Parts: sequence; structure tokens; C-alpha cells
Amino acid sequence: MSRSDLFGRDFISTADWSVDELGIALDVAAELKSAFASGRPHRLLADKTLFMIFLDLSTRTRNAFEAGMTQLGGHAHFIDANTSQIAHGESPRDMGIILSSYGHGIAIRHDKVPGEGNAYMRAVADAGGAPVINLQCDEDHPTQQLADLMTIEEVFGTRDLSSMKVCVSWAFAPSYAKPMSVPQGLALLLPRFGADLTIARPPEYRLMPHVMERAHRLAHEGGGSITETADMEEGFAGAQVVYPKSWGAEHLFGNESEALALNARYRDWICDGRRMSLAAGDAIYMHCLPADRGHEVTDEVIDGDRSVVFEEAANRLHTGKAVMALTMGGYPEHA
Repeated sequence: MSRSDLFGRDFISTADWSVDELGIALDVAAELKSAFASGRPHRLLADKTLFMIFLDLSTRTRNAFEAGMTQLGGHAHFIDANTSQIAHGESPRDMGIILSSYGHGIAIRHDKVPGEGNAYMRAVADAGGAPVINLQCDEDHPTQQLADLMTIEEVFGTRDLSSMKVCVSWAFAPSYAKPMSVPQGLALLLPRFGADLTIARPPEYRLMPHVMERAHRLAHEGGGSITETADMEEGFAGAQVVYPKSWGAEHLFGNESEALALNARYRDWICDGRRMSLAAGDAIYMHCLPADRGHEVTDEVIDGDRSVVFEEAANRLHTGKAVMALTMGGYPEHA
């Protein structure tokens, strides 16, 4: 397989790409990170345009893709759905056709409502001719998870995660009912590279059954595993990677007051120094950010020497650039 084979491909879930294809994206991300660090120009998408449609808020994703597209020599258009005809009901089909005729890629964030975002992106992709990149939906956050895997590889020196215990844990947050896409995305990706993934969560916070069925199937194919526990400390025990993060209960999305009241029943689900001491001696703390300090995690942990959250966030730039370059034609057949 060559890099040019990924031209025109959608990136809506890591599960849609093979392990080899994901490996190509990681290799390209590492090359682009090196070029960025040394100041070498890498204008692989000169004069190309990416349309970025946001139906939710963003800091890292929006800025990583806008900066990344500039560094690749192209231009990213930010579209706030509330100030576009999307707010008046324009169909994803029509928008996919039209924006594909204006540029070279469409990127979408639509993560607020279970059952909507992923379907919306696939409708845009089915209608349009330009590749669609998922900037987070209700089911997956593939550019974040690619950056997570890149960070794990950098820390441990290997992409082969065989026999590595990774704990993805629910954690308390008082702010809002957060999407399920990050824990689901980690379940869809890391076991394909051999990881033994433990999901620790209170009983009410189960993940989407159809997503988890796919994750278990892919884990079996990749040699990894997925187990679940209702005990945060059991999840942390012996883990080399801990990723404690809040997510909402699916049946309460759209009912913010009840969702936050349920969260409050589990205030003790926090990543602190005591729980970190249960993990392996070389364990790292990860989070997609923003983290609810003092609730999901203590300052001692997130600012400590086992935290890699800022390296992880920085890698969002490089994995985003890799996906754009590969899908939007930065590696032609002769390159």
C-alpha cells in the first residue's frame, strides 16, 4: 500500500481504516512533527481548501486544523453551524454536494446528540465528492485517538501494545454531560494494536452497544481485549496508561439537570495521587482536555511528571495534518 491510496478516503472512524492504513497516518504524523520542529516547509496541500463545520464548541480541534492547514499551504474555512443555513435545516446531502464543488475536504464536529453526528457525517460523505474528516461525533473522535496512540508510541517506544493494560475510566465532572466519543474511540482503536483495555465506569454510564460490539470484534482481530468493571481502583491496578474522563449517560442526553444530578452521585470518581499509585510504576496519565480540575483529576496528577496531556494535545496538530495530507492529495502517486 502507498500513501496515495488514501487520497479521497473519508476519515469518519479509525475503524474504517485498516491497521496498516492507520500506521501510514502515524508515520506521516511523525514526519510532519519533525518538519515542524525543525522549521522545514511542508506545503503538501498548496492552494487547497478545507471546510470546517462546527455544531459544537472547540479549542484544540479547531486550532489544530486551522494551523495545520495553513502549514500545509492551504486554507481552512471555519463555519459556525448557527450562523449558516444548517441552522435553518439545510440537508447534509445538499451541503455535501455544494461544498465538495468548492474545495477539497470537509471536516465536521457534531457530537452533542447520540444517534445524530455520525449519521450526519456519513450522509455528507455519501453525497459529496470530497473526503469527510470527523472532528468528533457521537460515536468516535478519531483524530484525537490517533494523537493518543501517537503519544503512547512516543512514551513507550513501540506501536505494538500487546499485553499493555490501558484503563479508560469514567470520572466525575460537574460542568456538563460530555460526549461518549472519546472512550468509545479508544475502545475502537487501541485493542487493534494489542492493548488490553479496561473500561471502568458506574453502572449507568454504559457505552453505545452497537459501537462496543464493533470494538470487541476489532479487538479480537487485533489481538487485544476489552473488559469492563464498576470499580475505578480495579481499573487502575497495574495499568500503564490511565485515561480518566467524564462522559454522559446516554439515556439522559438532553436532560442536563438529571444528567448532572446523576454525575454528582459519583463525586469520588477522581484521578488523584492515591489512585495513580495503584497503576504501574511507569504509568502515564492522559486526557483529551479540557479536564475538570479538582473533579476529574487533581492538580497534583495533571501537572505531575506522569502527565502527558500537553504532549498529547500538541500531537493533535500533527495527526490532523497527516490525515488532511493523505486524504486531500498531499502524496500523489509519483511522490
